[in-house]
Amino acid sequence: MSFKVATVQVWVHDQDESLAWYTEKLGFEVKTDVTVEEMGNFRWLTVGPVDAAGPNIVLMAIPGPPVFEAETVEQITSLMAKGASGGIFFETDDIAADYERLSAVGVEFTQELTETPYGTDTGFRDPSGNHFRLTQLGGIMG
Repeated sequence: MSFKVATVQVWVHDQDESLAWYTEKLGFEVKTDVTVEEMGNFRWLTVGPVDAAGPNIVLMAIPGPPVFEAETVEQITSLMAKGASGGIFFETDDIAADYERLSAVGVEFTQELTETPYGTDTGFRDPSGNHFRLTQLGGIMG
């Protein structure tokens, strides 16, 4: 059997706001945007780097009942606000340039560029509070 990671999911408060952020700030493109009326207008919305085969990111609205009870929705929302709902690690070959470009368009960084044993690393958040890492393996700082 052969597996590959096709998509990863992040919870979002507002799919349209998140779509604008991922496309306008990160420069991603829409991979899939389908609304299924038969499932209560469920929207399957994926984005990813331009011209990349994947994995893509599903921008998933937090579902209420019957999928999640109100208490669970509140817990997920609380974890997101703390930046503790999981994370995705992005890799780049020019972290300094990407850090400057993303800062210039208003991406909220949670950490300055930091040299680590595995390379140079920084963190940022999306409008829903999801925490991400941006890494250049091997590093640029000396």
